[in-house]
Amino acid sequence: MASQKSDIALYTTQTPNGIKVSITLEELGLPYETHKIDISKNTQKEAWFLAINPNGRIPALTDTFTDGKTINLFESGSIMQYLIERYDTEYKISYPKGTREWFEMNNWLFFQNAGVGPMQGQANHFTRYAPKHIEYGVNRYQNETRRLYGVIDKHLASNNRPYLVGDKCTIADIAHYGWVASAGWAGVNIDDFPALKAWEERMTARPGVEKGRHVPDPHTIKELLKDKANMEEHAAKARDWVQAGMKEDAAKHSGK
Repeated sequence: MASQKSDIALYTTQTPNGIKVSITLEELGLPYETHKIDISKNTQKEAWFLAINPNGRIPALTDTFTDGKTINLFESGSIMQYLIERYDTEYKISYPKGTREWFEMNNWLFFQNAGVGPMQGQANHFTRYAPKHIEYGVNRYQNETRRLYGVIDKHLASNNRPYLVGDKCTIADIAHYGWVASAGWAGVNIDDFPALKAWEERMTARPGVEKGRHVPDPHTIKELLKDKANMEEHAAKARDWVQAGMKEDAAKHSGK
């Protein structure tokens, strides 16, 4: 049952950034309409989608704003902040604005958006999608991802913290979840970070996380990582798409 009325449409696909928003929506109990974006077909680059997110990336979200007009939201962290500021009146997954905990929550939210996501994303690229193995790139970004995981692991282990801020799950935790769950795809072993691994298991056990992580498709990264042949096949297909997209973007913006 939704805590408040909404007119939300979520444009997403099964990625660590995509499930941030669907999990947030489920944790808040908000109704929403899901539109699956097929990034392998470059749906996100079509004109209708660019009108919602000029950057041509998922997730994106539309809602009827307080003035009765449609508001377009993009960038996962911005969407999450919008959802809690507008709809989380009971502070289910946030803290009151201006409190110590609110600022601390934003510390970790930006830590993910500016640190873990970009660094792990590059680790994914050099580990799985680069046309040839570049040892420097793999080491650089896997090591930086491990360093950032170590920061979180140490923080959680101190005072035996159940979540990143206080004693409850917030959007800071939700922002990290999909990335931590797919650590193995970047070549990072989550077993090296016991407090973080326990946190991931704690998060997965939450009903809102369990429901939201399977939007718009099943969240099967753990199963994929156990099947080396399937993992290599999946990586090869993704590699072809990534490389084709890079060539297309380079040609489009080369100025020639």
